[in-house]
Amino acid sequence: MTKRIGNKDEAQHRGKQEKREIKRTNIAAEAEKKLAAKAKYRNAVKGQPAP
Repeated sequence: MTKRIGNKDEAQHRGKQEKREIKRTNIAAEAEKKLAAKAKYRNAVKGQPAP
């Protein structure tokens, strides 16, 4: 069987500390993406094409 993304067996062998660390980095990365998107469209006029 091929290895799937998010394999349950792999996740079960992670420690609590490692899971917390992964969660923390994922949240931080998502926050960075949100800030970049907000900055990109901050002054955009609704209904107008992006410059």
